[in-house]
Amino acid sequence: MSVTYTAELPLGDHTVVRLAVLLVAERKRKGTREGTRKLSPWEQAVFVLRWFCDGTRVKQLCDDHKVSKSVGYRCLHEGVAVLAWQAPDLRNALLAAKAAGYEHVVVDGTVVETDRVSVPGPTSGVDLWWSGKIRNHGGNVQVVSAPDDGWPLWVSDVRPGREHDTTALRASGALPVLVDWTDAGGEVLADLGYEGLQGQVAVPYKKAKNRDLPDDQKRHNRIHNALRAVGERANALLKHFKALRNVSLDPWKIGLIVKAALVVLHTEHGRTT
Repeated sequence: MSVTYTAELPLGDHTVVRLAVLLVAERKRKGTREGTRKLSPWEQAVFVLRWFCDGTRVKQLCDDHKVSKSVGYRCLHEGVAVLAWQAPDLRNALLAAKAAGYEHVVVDGTVVETDRVSVPGPTSGVDLWWSGKIRNHGGNVQVVSAPDDGWPLWVSDVRPGREHDTTALRASGALPVLVDWTDAGGEVLADLGYEGLQGQVAVPYKKAKNRDLPDDQKRHNRIHNALRAVGERANALLKHFKALRNVSLDPWKIGLIVKAALVVLHTEHGRTT
């Protein structure tokens, strides 16, 4: 005998409504005839947001909504995609940051864990998705956040977990846009993981082996680290969604999933900067 229970989404109605409206528009775009879908746009929105917030297994969602697994996965992928398409691009995010009066932004990388996948990397014996940073398989996503409280402003597409933050930022195509921001008088703060981009982003001084840093560089590092540390909150806010704690879908989908999570976060709190 199965036991049923009532659950509640930790999101406001307005967030569910926005996703439902996006799904209605997507069905019209595809030319979907009324009455041919098992789930209504509202039910599909609840399906998708349950997966994001609670990390509910797709099989459980399918059972609850009385749909097959193939229909369930199709509904999930469609919901993730229509949300991700609403994510801001970096140039618009930085324009909004400038309008908000921000003098600098913070960039940081986060690795989203994924189930074990075996894909040969460019180096013999190294898996493409294996991340030495977290000692697990995962995808590297770059996050730009606000300087006052670490609110996430933009996220990149995913890069394989084996790539360092410097490589991932270069591959994301964000670097020229960030350089334009610095040329216009802004600043981009980053940690020593971006040491290879010194001159394009601001990183702390690195201590040489067996040598101490001068006092002025120590002071600079203390100030830099205090200003940059708020960027860690952006990663924490995104990973508040349990679906991002371990992604069991195709790892190349991680970028879309993180962008969709950013849109849900922005919508829920009515804030983009």
